[in-house]
Amino acid sequence: MKRFFLIFISLIYFFSIFSETVLAIQCSNLHPSQYSCEKPSIDEDTYELKNCQKNNKVQVSCTVNFGVNCTGSTTFKVEAPCRYTNGKSYSQALAYSIFFGIFGADRFYLGYPAIGLLKLLTGGFFFVGAMIDVCLIALQKLGPQDGSYYIAGYNGPKLNNLEKNNFTYQS
Repeated sequence: MKRFFLIFISLIYFFSIFSETVLAIQCSNLHPSQYSCEKPSIDEDTYELKNCQKNNKVQVSCTVNFGVNCTGSTTFKVEAPCRYTNGKSYSQALAYSIFFGIFGADRFYLGYPAIGLLKLLTGGFFFVGAMIDVCLIALQKLGPQDGSYYIAGYNGPKLNNLEKNNFTYQS
């Protein structure tokens, strides 16, 4: 009888510890399937998400789904990926490069005044540099100086750069 009583008390103790650890999850640390977020609004001028920061993140309001238990506030903000633009248009940069690249207009427009002046003085690096810049802008390898994305329009060409870091899966 004494043995049964000790086993019973031990089971109650372990179940109480287990239930406390399950309920101790912060609402802001939940798995993405356990909360729902608002759809962010889209800027009609750039066709990108409004309030996008320079680190290519936007704050989105989220609420915990029904039936999920967590501690803290059930409404919280999550950072979602976005494409920050500073007002430089892809089609305008490409047009400057094609028609006025020999004078460095594309580099001035994108925020590279030193290279633009050098292209102006050397005739677009003797026309070879102007052709290289047309290819780089067309492939979106040459963008605005601050590292932001181009405004490409609703159906325009949008290049998504992939990065490799310590969390990238390699087979």
